[in-house]
Amino acid sequence: MRVTNGMIAKNVMTNINQSYGRLDKLFTQVQTQKKISRPSDDPVVAMKGMFYRMNVLEVEQFKRNFTEAHNWVETTDSAIGEASKVLERIRELTVQASNETYDGGQLDAIKEEVAQLKSHIKSIANSKVGDKYIFNGTDTLTPPVDSNGNVSFNSKNVEFELAKGIFVPVNMLGENVFGSENQGNSIFSMLDDLENALGQGDTQVIGGFLDKIDASADKMLSARSELGARTNRLEFMEERIDNQEIIAKRIMSDNEDIDFEKVVMEFKQQEAVHTAAMSVGARIIQPTLMDFLR
Repeated sequence: MRVTNGMIAKNVMTNINQSYGRLDKLFTQVQTQKKISRPSDDPVVAMKGMFYRMNVLEVEQFKRNFTEAHNWVETTDSAIGEASKVLERIRELTVQASNETYDGGQLDAIKEEVAQLKSHIKSIANSKVGDKYIFNGTDTLTPPVDSNGNVSFNSKNVEFELAKGIFVPVNMLGENVFGSENQGNSIFSMLDDLENALGQGDTQVIGGFLDKIDASADKMLSARSELGARTNRLEFMEERIDNQEIIAKRIMSDNEDIDFEKVVMEFKQQEAVHTAAMSVGARIIQPTLMDFLR
């Protein structure tokens, strides 16, 4: 086959263009720090990258769920702790009122303070995280204690997905903290009865409320213990998710990110090859017809 100058020139330009393409690819990798810039560069890497990226996004969502879960648990624990202190003060007042030396005026003063403390416990029962009521189960937009003082608790737990397929309750049901009318251990009904007893001035009846107050205090203590156990579980699970995030990001990086030193070396090698090719190509296509006639 006869090789013409045109064929040689065409091959030279084709090879130089391919060399430019390899340089451009290596330059793009150095600039972006990624093996590919479009799926067509390497479909296998692209498909794996989508899968690994979904894993990372999923883990990051779980971490955000943990932040919200801690917020719920800590707010709930703080509210129950405050309610326990109020109940402790009510117990002190009840002990004082059960003393037969107190006159009617003193009992009325205690009754008024108990009424105020009861209102405060109701406000605690309406505690919120953001715009959500924490003691009303899944009915988070409705206050468990309405404007008329009526109490009604939802009995379904609020659960967050903190790992794949693992849902953990982050709230305490109001009836497990403040008691239930159906079970006859509602702290609000008990305080209503205490107020009536203080108004009647019967010290023996008043003294009988101490056991009921202690029972309500034990219920709150039990709720705080359960919250403590949940907090420990959250910490263990969060540590596991942190480890999963590190692993997921490392795997994604291994799939997508370049070995910087290796790519720079390849770029320098390709640059040297390209320079040599340009020099040789210039010599090959330089002669003209006048050069052959001399």
